[in-house]
Amino acid sequence: MPKTALLVAAFVLLPVSSVAVVRTAAAQTRLPDVRFVATPSEVVDAMLTAARVTSADVVYDLGSGDGRIVITAAQRYGARGVGIEINPRLVADSNANARAAGVAHLVQFIQGDLFTADLSAATVVTLYLSPSLNERIKPRLLRDLLPGTRVVSHVYDMAGWTADQRVDVDGRWVFLWTVPAKK
Repeated sequence: MPKTALLVAAFVLLPVSSVAVVRTAAAQTRLPDVRFVATPSEVVDAMLTAARVTSADVVYDLGSGDGRIVITAAQRYGARGVGIEINPRLVADSNANARAAGVAHLVQFIQGDLFTADLSAATVVTLYLSPSLNERIKPRLLRDLLPGTRVVSHVYDMAGWTADQRVDVDGRWVFLWTVPAKK
């Protein structure tokens, strides 16, 4: 197979628009809004269970850190995944972690800004941000995601959007919402 065909095949695997890739250049100059704190594995499991992830899903993790949420979704459920992370070192770590886990063919990590990245292919969105960032991203999630898309947040609720489910994982909350039908 020619090198060009292999390169094209590598980029066709995940439904990520070219707009998301183009916008990553702007993210390289912006500082992160929050510092990376790893989500414990038991919380990752609770988030993916609450969202009812299957192999038919495309899981987007906004502020994906070391990639553990989308990597776990790929390993356990065969889901495809996209991590959006502003820190280039964490993007490199995530790609290495995906290769080591044997799921690099199912997941992709993009250096980008979660406020401008194209999320349209997501069927599940995961977050571990902050109360203020959840409030900033909420209107975009409600506007841009398809009805039925599940949104899961570790620790932080979203004021004014009643969670469909709340799960207590040893004192750490997981919130699940479903994007409603458009009016």
